[in-house]
Amino acid sequence: MLPLLLTPFAEDFAVFNLFRYLTFRSGGAVITALIIAFLMGTPIIAWLKSKQRGGQPIREDGPESHLLTKKGTPTMGGSLILLALTVSTILWADLRNMYVWTVLLVTCGFGLIGFFDDYLKLTKRNAKGLPSRLKLAGQIAVGLLASIMFVWISAEPMSTSLAIPFLKSVMVDFGWFFVAFTTFVMVGSSNAVNLTDGLDGLAIVPVMIAASCFALIAYLVGNTVFANYLQITHVPGTGELAVLCAALVGAGLGFLWFNAPPAMVFMGDTGSLALGGGLGAISVATKHELVLAIIGGLFVLETVSVIVQVLSFKLTGKRVFRMAPLHHHFEKKGWAESTVVIRFWIIAVVLAIAGLSTLKLR
Repeated sequence: MLPLLLTPFAEDFAVFNLFRYLTFRSGGAVITALIIAFLMGTPIIAWLKSKQRGGQPIREDGPESHLLTKKGTPTMGGSLILLALTVSTILWADLRNMYVWTVLLVTCGFGLIGFFDDYLKLTKRNAKGLPSRLKLAGQIAVGLLASIMFVWISAEPMSTSLAIPFLKSVMVDFGWFFVAFTTFVMVGSSNAVNLTDGLDGLAIVPVMIAASCFALIAYLVGNTVFANYLQITHVPGTGELAVLCAALVGAGLGFLWFNAPPAMVFMGDTGSLALGGGLGAISVATKHELVLAIIGGLFVLETVSVIVQVLSFKLTGKRVFRMAPLHHHFEKKGWAESTVVIRFWIIAVVLAIAGLSTLKLR
């Protein structure tokens, strides 16, 4: 909004030239989202507490300490993230850019699904919430719509093509199967972040790390000079997503202030489904879907641990891990919650560096 309003006056007021630059607007988006989260965090949490007398239902088969330390903590804190992210993005991004609107559609759409899931958990007072088939159907519907929009926005012939990391300008054309693939990326990313969100601060920091990486990727992919130099696929218009990624980092930092142990609020499915879906959508827009699996490798590990646990139990009657997802396995082994969280953060940083290395190792 601000670029559209202020850049026409740049000839008369030179300071308004700053709004032409992605770096300046990305910085503004971080600060704006952070301020919004700080200002709105306390009243939103107070309101959530007043409406959620019992707080988020805690799974009975989880680590015993959770039933004691986390009981009564309100959920739906993801609404704070979405508020700060959306307002900041609308203020600082170029609203003529369809990539921005499509990613916001996915983020808010998945957030709405998560909201209904959290609402049912609270009203029914159990940890199941929205039926899994209905939740998945809603995610697929939003993902399909976004995938079709991405194909429509992108230029031929790359609109239905997949870029391969480590290889120079190699694109594999999937045809219309690309829509199904990118829908899978967004839905899978959404649920992977959701599975990771089980300890105070565990999910939001890796999300911010991934968003920071994709802010850089979006900036480079959207710039002809940098894209040609790095020999990566240039996707015109995606540079504007750097502003959205920056807003996500700012909103995440603000949320972490309240989510740091002991958490005053949980993000709930409202936040985890939205943030995971948003990251997936950004990876699709920038043609870095496979790189997301590296940068967001922690989310992949958590998801794989659940899949392995379920398959092993169904096929052999035995469990591979003491409890899934993976972070609960280490809790069951006696690791303190803070130890699990910080070590998982370290893993997220290492994987993010590995993912960024694909930009040059070609």
